[in-house]
Amino acid sequence: MSAPSMAAALAASLPAPSAAPVPAAPTYEAIPPSMSTAIDVEAEISLTCVQLDALVVSKIIQHSRDAPLTSAHGLLLGLDLEGVLEVSNCFPLPSHANDDDEKTSKSIARYQASMLRSLREVQSDDNIVGFYQATSLGAFYTQTLIDTQAIHQERLRHGGVVIVHDISQTARGTVSFRAFKLTSSFMDAYRRANFSTSSLIHHRLTFSSILEEIPLRIRTNPLMSSFLNVLAAPSSTTSYTSAQLGSPATSAIPPCYSALDLGHSGLARNLEQVAEGIDNYRTEEGNVAYLSRQIAREKSRLETHLAKRREENAQRMAQGLNPLPEEDVSRMFKIPPEPSRLESMLLLGQLDAYAKTLESAAGLGLAKMYAAKAGSSV
Repeated sequence: MSAPSMAAALAASLPAPSAAPVPAAPTYEAIPPSMSTAIDVEAEISLTCVQLDALVVSKIIQHSRDAPLTSAHGLLLGLDLEGVLEVSNCFPLPSHANDDDEKTSKSIARYQASMLRSLREVQSDDNIVGFYQATSLGAFYTQTLIDTQAIHQERLRHGGVVIVHDISQTARGTVSFRAFKLTSSFMDAYRRANFSTSSLIHHRLTFSSILEEIPLRIRTNPLMSSFLNVLAAPSSTTSYTSAQLGSPATSAIPPCYSALDLGHSGLARNLEQVAEGIDNYRTEEGNVAYLSRQIAREKSRLETHLAKRREENAQRMAQGLNPLPEEDVSRMFKIPPEPSRLESMLLLGQLDAYAKTLESAAGLGLAKMYAAKAGSSV
């Protein structure tokens, strides 16, 4: 028997298929009012607060200590609920300072995809909600941070946030975490790639209106709280010797007296950064002034040639001749575009951060010195 006849016999031996029932039209129930704010499918609720898990805080601090200088950066993972961005996990990104930019971006993209795939396999949070960046002396106004945050705000839900961790404050015993996002007026100018003087006036942009700070809070789970309490609690021993009876109880974490340090090494470095920031700003302003003078010269030359062409056309029209086009003169001069003032604004932001850090550190150091003087005179 041939193959077609065998297939026909097999088909004939099977029962006739019954008519498939027509599926009913799907019905959708409205989201209950109590859940509408929590679900927020359309991302209509603006962010009011960023909540960092204690695990995220410890990871960022550890990465900032291990990484050289202020190159520590990574991605934040979590979820936004009822206007609160809950950051539950994070992982660092590799930094390649001297490699090719294209190779570096591809390597980071592969590493990021591999990390997200691994987190997804273990049923962990893999939703990117922003990134973190380590900084020193409060200066975080850099072109790299602005570009990265702009990309996140264009692609992520609720725009994403950037968490800035100041390692210099942490070294002095005060952990510093701040959350920011780019303002809507800056994003509009960034999309147009126009940071000329007229654009800054139109958008009312200054260095203080580039970023908008979001309130931040840290949440500790019961397990983390218990672990910290165990580390801070004095050690208890069952048997005591004669030497141990007279010694005070000790804890797993030794006491830190760095807050009482009267040294001024940080102030000297801060003053150096302020002076360097002023020099950089003066250099940038000099470059902008040079380009502005060059543009003014080109415009003056263009206006001079246009005036000559208009006089020549007036004479030709008096003689009954056709006027010459003025577009030929305009094509002879290539007026460069107005220089961007973004770099100047970022340098002003850096300088303002250095000055505020210097003010805070100097005021605290002065109070310590007065306290030490008062204590020595008792």
